[in-house]
Amino acid sequence: MKVEQIYTGCLAQGAYYIVSENEAAIIDPLREVKPYLDRLEKDKVKLKYIFETHFHADFVSGHLDLSKKTGAPIVYGPTAKPEFDAIIAEDHQIFEIGKIKIKVLHTPGHTLESSTYLLIDENGNETAIFSGDTLFLGDVGRPDLAQKAGEIDEKDLAGMLYDSLMNKIMPLDDSVTVYPAHGAGSACGKNMQKETVDTLGNQKRTNYALNQPNRESFINEVLDGLTAPPKYFGMNVAMNKGGYESFDQVLKKGKHPLSVEEFETAAEETGALILDTRNAAIFHKGFVPNSINIGIKGDFAPWVGAMIVDVQQPILLVSDWGTEEEVITRLSRVGFDNVLGFLDGGFEAWKNSGKETDEIRRITAEEFNLEFSDNAKVVDVRKEAEYEAEHINDAYSKPLAYINDWVNNLDHSEHFYIHCAGGYRSMIAASILQSRGYRNFTEIDGGFNAIKKTDKIPLSNFVCQSKTL
Repeated sequence: MKVEQIYTGCLAQGAYYIVSENEAAIIDPLREVKPYLDRLEKDKVKLKYIFETHFHADFVSGHLDLSKKTGAPIVYGPTAKPEFDAIIAEDHQIFEIGKIKIKVLHTPGHTLESSTYLLIDENGNETAIFSGDTLFLGDVGRPDLAQKAGEIDEKDLAGMLYDSLMNKIMPLDDSVTVYPAHGAGSACGKNMQKETVDTLGNQKRTNYALNQPNRESFINEVLDGLTAPPKYFGMNVAMNKGGYESFDQVLKKGKHPLSVEEFETAAEETGALILDTRNAAIFHKGFVPNSINIGIKGDFAPWVGAMIVDVQQPILLVSDWGTEEEVITRLSRVGFDNVLGFLDGGFEAWKNSGKETDEIRRITAEEFNLEFSDNAKVVDVRKEAEYEAEHINDAYSKPLAYINDWVNNLDHSEHFYIHCAGGYRSMIAASILQSRGYRNFTEIDGGFNAIKKTDKIPLSNFVCQSKTL
């Protein structure tokens, strides 16, 4: 028997490849399935089952393409109602792969169909659980994503989650290995550990959610501090449940080189969003006007999902040469399949054609230190928890995730500085602001991490709840 975790850091997502004898199973596969097909061929094994722990919200799974290409059936837990052929397992149903078994444990709470898969080895020992979003390391799945108006609310789901954990997971032996669907950085939980594999015994000792004195306390603690989920989550659930265009077609359509003239025409005729995926340090020096910068070398896909409201939004790409396929692939993982093409020759081709360009004023933390005065207006786009830990005295806390809520409160006439922790998120914010007509700001390279090293900027951890723009 072999169990391999295939972890994708930019999504904080774990898929699992399991082999026994000449048969295999894959749990929660990513959208692009060629790596799995190559692995199956290399190992000379047949894919027998594709297990889905639930209808994922934060990424589009590769279950449909993988099933079509291999003939392997897709398995969901009880109550799942996909709009395609699948095995809807019963609670405690057993599936055999070679000499091992996978036992379905229905564990509703994160979603109604959420299930945990218990691995039973060749000797009949319960050795591991693939817990999906039911149990994370250090946390549990958020129970506010699968509410049905008038039928069930987040407290009901949190109560179901408590029952699932106490009745299905906690009775298992401490030696059982926990393989979760996500790790630190995922928006599906709030307190995940950086590790991606652990023992159940250690989670019983260290996971705050598993150490609550009663059901009511569990519900209160799990729901406390949850921020609004990204808007693309619901659209990803719909794609995972209802189906989607083959990734092969998405890639073929998106890898379409466009000349400068074709690119400009497409932008004007389709209303496409121009997405520039270059590094912020390069982007700010020159870009196609109205471009939005979300760098590929960062938490690219989650921020695309958080910033772009509609997964059907037409997108035109400006990227570093040779990265087009990677960009299209990572966009497709969160359901953004409508890439119309990319600027052939990149930004240099645009600039060399004599077309209008734009730039963003970016200064170093040292320059900010020299410019700073007591009446300087500073906008901090980090998460609220980061701001509360420490921030520039009197800075405004305006998290990037909610930019559409606060952008219209900005004064076009008053200059302000904008920063995040290191410069990635603040450049996203700066590009959005500039595309909407704001030019009265300066973005700070290196963000708060660099600002802390200066000697003039006053810092604070005092939070004034009433402070608004």
